[in-house]
Amino acid sequence: MIRLVVIALVVVLAWILLVKLIKDLKSANVDWTGVTTIIGFIALAFWLRHITGMG
Repeated sequence: MIRLVVIALVVVLAWILLVKLIKDLKSANVDWTGVTTIIGFIALAFWLRHITGMG
Protein backbone atom coordinates (compact mmCIF):
# COMPACT_ATOMS: atom_id res chain seq x y z
CA MET A 1 0.00 0.00 0.00
CA ILE A 2 2.87 2.37 0.79
CA ARG A 3 4.35 1.68 -2.67
CA LEU A 4 1.04 2.65 -4.27
CA VAL A 5 1.00 5.95 -2.38
CA VAL A 6 4.61 6.70 -3.32
CA ILE A 7 3.95 5.88 -6.99
CA ALA A 8 0.84 8.07 -6.96
CA LEU A 9 2.81 10.98 -5.45
CA VAL A 10 5.56 10.58 -8.06
CA VAL A 11 2.97 10.57 -10.87
CA VAL A 12 1.27 13.69 -9.51
CA LEU A 13 4.62 15.45 -9.09
CA ALA A 14 5.67 14.52 -12.65
CA TRP A 15 2.34 15.80 -14.00
CA ILE A 16 2.72 19.12 -12.18
CA LEU A 17 6.29 19.54 -13.47
CA LEU A 18 5.20 18.67 -17.02
CA VAL A 19 2.38 21.24 -16.94
CA LYS A 20 4.76 23.87 -15.55
CA LEU A 21 7.35 23.06 -18.23
CA ILE A 22 4.78 23.34 -21.02
CA LYS A 23 3.53 26.66 -19.65
CA ASP A 24 7.11 28.00 -19.44
CA LEU A 25 7.93 26.81 -22.97
CA LYS A 26 4.85 28.52 -24.41
CA SER A 27 5.82 31.85 -22.87
CA ALA A 28 9.57 31.57 -23.56
CA ASN A 29 11.44 32.43 -26.72
CA VAL A 30 13.13 29.10 -27.45
CA ASP A 31 15.67 28.42 -30.20
CA TRP A 32 13.99 25.30 -31.58
CA THR A 33 16.77 24.75 -34.15
CA GLY A 34 19.28 24.25 -31.36
CA VAL A 35 16.92 22.03 -29.38
CA THR A 36 16.21 19.77 -32.36
CA THR A 37 19.92 19.61 -33.21
CA ILE A 38 20.74 18.44 -29.69
CA ILE A 39 17.94 15.85 -29.78
CA GLY A 40 19.16 14.69 -33.19
CA PHE A 41 22.71 14.18 -31.94
CA ILE A 42 21.48 12.24 -28.92
CA ALA A 43 19.29 10.04 -31.13
CA LEU A 44 22.23 9.49 -33.51
CA ALA A 45 24.47 8.50 -30.59
CA PHE A 46 21.96 5.92 -29.36
CA TRP A 47 21.43 4.57 -32.89
CA LEU A 48 25.16 4.25 -33.55
CA ARG A 49 25.63 2.55 -30.18
CA HIS A 50 22.88 0.10 -31.09
CA ILE A 51 24.34 -0.61 -34.55
CA THR A 52 28.03 -0.81 -33.63
CA GLY A 53 27.79 -2.08 -30.05
CA MET A 54 30.46 0.42 -28.97
CA GLY A 55 30.05 3.12 -26.38
